[in-house]
Amino acid sequence: MKLTVEISLYPLQDDYIPVIEAFIAAAREHGDLDIVTNAMSTQICGDYDRVFALLRQELKVSYREHGRQVLVCKLIPGELAIRR
Repeated sequence: MKLTVEISLYPLQDDYIPVIEAFIAAAREHGDLDIVTNAMSTQICGDYDRVFALLRQELKVSYREHGRQVLVCKLIPGELAIRR
């Protein structure tokens, strides 16, 4: 089953851009998923279990390394046409 998720990460600190960039860079290491970013959010599309594994793994690392953050997600079953 495919899943498309749109995420927005909000680090609760003044210097938030490096935290977001680190999360996106780590997400891109999961080469089996389609990932598109823009100024407002990141969209991830792929196998349902792989998408959730990415979120679980990379959010845990980000929390540990950068502290408190809020992650907002929109989850849509299926494969949407996300554009680069």
